[in-house]
Amino acid sequence: MAIHFLFLFMDGVGLGANDPLVNPLARADMPHLRGLLDGNRLVAGVAPLESERATLLALDANLGVDGLPQSATGQATILTGKNVPALVGEHYGPKPHKPVRELIAQGSLFSTLRERGYTAALLNAYPQRYFEAIDSGHRMYSAIPLAVTSAGIPLKTTEDYYAGQALSADFTGQGWRDFLGYDDAPLMTPHQAGRRLAELATSYDFAFFEYWPSDFAGHRQDKSAAVDLLETFDKVLGGLLEDWEDQSGLVLITSDHGNLEDLSTRRHTTNPVPGLLIGAPELRARIAPRLRALSDLAPAILDFFPT
Repeated sequence: MAIHFLFLFMDGVGLGANDPLVNPLARADMPHLRGLLDGNRLVAGVAPLESERATLLALDANLGVDGLPQSATGQATILTGKNVPALVGEHYGPKPHKPVRELIAQGSLFSTLRERGYTAALLNAYPQRYFEAIDSGHRMYSAIPLAVTSAGIPLKTTEDYYAGQALSADFTGQGWRDFLGYDDAPLMTPHQAGRRLAELATSYDFAFFEYWPSDFAGHRQDKSAAVDLLETFDKVLGGLLEDWEDQSGLVLITSDHGNLEDLSTRRHTTNPVPGLLIGAPELRARIAPRLRALSDLAPAILDFFPT
C-alpha cells in the first residue's frame, strides 16, 4: 500500500501557558483539535500525549543556540535535518541569508524524495505578482519555496489555484479577493478546504502546506483576530480529518518557533513547538519515538520513503 505524508506547517506556533489572557490556543473553540487530544487544548504540559488517532510531542526549536528562534534557520532545520542555527552560528530570519541558502541547496526533504523517485509538492498557490517580484529581485524566497524550487519542483500558480490543484494561504481564498485583487477567485468554506487538502495531499507521496498567517497574527498581537484564525484552522482540520484515511498515511502538524501562543509580546518565544502526528497507531509508532527537536523531523520522514 502506498503511504502518503502530509506536512501541515503552522508558522510561529509554540506550546504556551494555559492562559486565555495571553494564549489564543487556550481560548479558541477548537473542537476537532481537542477531539484529537482527548479533550485537551494545545498548550504546555499536555505533551507527550497518545490518543486513539494522534500523538502529541513537544519539540525543541532552540537547538542549543542562544537567542530567539527565527523562521529561516528553523524552517531550514525542518527541511534539511541539520541543526542550521548551530551551523551558521545564530538564529536567523525571516528570509534565508547566504549560509542558510547554501545549506538548503545541499539537500532537503524535497530534493531527496525526488531523487528517490517519489512525488512531492508544495500545495500553496502563489499569485503572478509573487513570481514577478522574485524574478525582478525585489523579493527573496523564504526557506520553504526555496527548498522546493531548488529541488526542481515548480511552485503552484494562479492557474493551479483556479483549477483546484492548489490552496490559498488562508485556505478559503478570501484573501485572494480582499488583498490580491482576484475578484473572481474561487472560494471555499474552511471545511471544504480541509477536504480539498486531503484530496490534494493523497495525489502525491509527500505534500507540504505552509500556513503562515499564524505567525503574522502573533506579531500583530490581536487576540480577537488570532482566535478567529485558530477557529477557522480547526474547521479546516475537521474537513481534513473527515477524508483522511489513517491507514494510508500520516499528517504532521508542527512549527518552526513559538509566537502566537504568547500575545503579551510581538517577538518570538523559546517555547517548544507541537509535533502532532495523525494517523494509524502503527504508522505513528514508526516516527514518534525519534522526535525530540526540529532537526529530527527530516531524517524520520525520509525513513518512510526508502531508497
